[in-house]
Amino acid sequence: MICVSIQKRNLEEIFAVMEREDVEMAEIRLDLCPLSDQDITDLFSLCDKPLVATCRMGEGGTSPQDAERRLSLAMEAGAKYCDLELEAPAPVGKRLRRKAAETGSIFIRSYHNYVLTPSAEELHAIVGQCRRFGAEVVKIAVKANSAEDVTAVESLYASYPEGSLLAFCMGEAGVRSRVDCLRLGAPFSFAALGDKTAEGQMQLAEMNRELYGGFKPYNRAGIEVPASKSMAQRAIVAAALAEGTSHLSGYTPCEDSASAIAAARAIGAEITEGPTLVIRGIGGTTLDLDSIDVGESGLLTRMLIPVLAMKNGGKAFEVRGRGTLPKRPLAGAAQIMASFGVMLENLDAAGKEVRVPLRVNGKLLPGRADISGKGGSQIISGLLMALPLAEKNSTLYVHEPKSIPYMFMTADVLQKFGIKTANEMEGGDDFLESQDWSLCTGMTFRIKGEQRYQAADFRLEADWSSAAPFLVAGAIFGSAQVEGLDTSSLQADLSIIDILAEAGACVSQVEDTKTVCVQKAPLNPFEMDLANAPDLFPVVSVLAAFCPGQTRLGGVGRLATKESNRAEAILEMLRQLGVEASIEKDDMFITGHSLSSRLLSGNLLAPGDYTSRHDHRMVMALKVAQLGAAGPINIDDTLCVAKSFPDFYL
Repeated sequence: MICVSIQKRNLEEIFAVMEREDVEMAEIRLDLCPLSDQDITDLFSLCDKPLVATCRMGEGGTSPQDAERRLSLAMEAGAKYCDLELEAPAPVGKRLRRKAAETGSIFIRSYHNYVLTPSAEELHAIVGQCRRFGAEVVKIAVKANSAEDVTAVESLYASYPEGSLLAFCMGEAGVRSRVDCLRLGAPFSFAALGDKTAEGQMQLAEMNRELYGGFKPYNRAGIEVPASKSMAQRAIVAAALAEGTSHLSGYTPCEDSASAIAAARAIGAEITEGPTLVIRGIGGTTLDLDSIDVGESGLLTRMLIPVLAMKNGGKAFEVRGRGTLPKRPLAGAAQIMASFGVMLENLDAAGKEVRVPLRVNGKLLPGRADISGKGGSQIISGLLMALPLAEKNSTLYVHEPKSIPYMFMTADVLQKFGIKTANEMEGGDDFLESQDWSLCTGMTFRIKGEQRYQAADFRLEADWSSAAPFLVAGAIFGSAQVEGLDTSSLQADLSIIDILAEAGACVSQVEDTKTVCVQKAPLNPFEMDLANAPDLFPVVSVLAAFCPGQTRLGGVGRLATKESNRAEAILEMLRQLGVEASIEKDDMFITGHSLSSRLLSGNLLAPGDYTSRHDHRMVMALKVAQLGAAGPINIDDTLCVAKSFPDFYL
């Protein structure tokens, strides 16, 4: 990325610079800009683009005390980076290092030599000293008097992780090093807006041409995404079971939600479709079904098995589907349903795991059961919907729970329809302190019997899963603004916000709105367990391909039974794109490079013919990858996006 150096400008002038489309980040010289303390707070809290706070001390600069105050204010207000020269007093450096850790700012220690380039040995010693003094990024800016000086500086990159070193040369001999440093792994480089801050500095327009050439940034605003199909399907089934007429506003059609509507009609609900679904439920009616069609929806399958086993009066019925669904085993479903007196058997083929088409035998019986959550939350969500209708109370203990947010979503939807459940979570002190769902070892649900669904009116939430490709595209290639997103949602894929923040992107929300904004910033590798949000895995793997260094994504085991074997599909996609990736047990490791490095080294993602494996999430991931490819990416099946987002385009 290109960082413009801003000096001698007031607050209004700086904001005007930051609004320019050709400016993607800036260094604010707090020692040279006439900014009050309040100005500093306003600037660093209100600017969506990444900012570097710099305040030089010493001769011609501010006092150490003033510099520390201004840099602290900037970090507290949201500075992406804090740049402190190596010569700063040690106590100031220690305090600012702690402040950076508290605020999440990235701490830069910088060395400048405006006369000469030290020897290679001395340069390595300087880097080591900066790192000992707390630098997350080391900046080396020295005067080059020969091509050999430039070579000495650029040779540093071979010894340090990509993204941790920003080394370049000043002077006419070092002009090219300001671009080449991005190819070698620097997180950003500096350009001038008019007055140069150092000899040999390029103007912004020149550096933009050198780096981006004809490459087009991705900048989209006003993006609207469909309703969460996870919430819509739950709400449609609940409304179909309710007494009275429910109104579900904010509905947008997709294949999975259409399958839920068709199934609701099949059990006797009356439905009027439109932006608001009007559903008259069946109440306490006992069903007499022979079969039910669930389309291609795994969630609908797993929800309806327990619900219809309760509502069908003990009569056996068949569950049929289409597309990729018959190829996907219902992991653990037979064992879980057997705990409640219901037997599942394959209709077409024998096998260790049942799959659609299948027969459901027996009536769901209330009681106590200890079941595994390793296969996911969907069958558990079905039990949470069905057991309140039983004659007696039930207790459901889930060990090794996965996709925990989806269970909470189910409980939230049930509450809207008058159904109450109580839950307790286990996980020891680490879980209690962090509330990290990946550390939860068990969940107990206590479900009162003889409850009845009551009609409800509410708005369906916009879908975070569908928003993720746009947000990731913005984080890598420019910017994105997605409207209508609830940041207090129980949707598991809300975690895309945490993922983007961990990766270094600038994420914000427009005040008093549900518009979420993501702005490109220098990215870094990250570690994230996606066991609770497996739908994010494909697009997050593309994000990792542009994060310099090795990213670890946990939760690979949750991918085997999605629309495709997603672990296999993602690995194949990444390797075909030219991205180094591997799987070890439950983790996927992805080695990425920054967009700048890829552009300058000719290492953009590989074009060609790709398969989506008829998986809508793979299509979305490949469409994001296309933005960073050296040529067209042709996908064999893009129509499968209709499963969740029929109008999807980047």
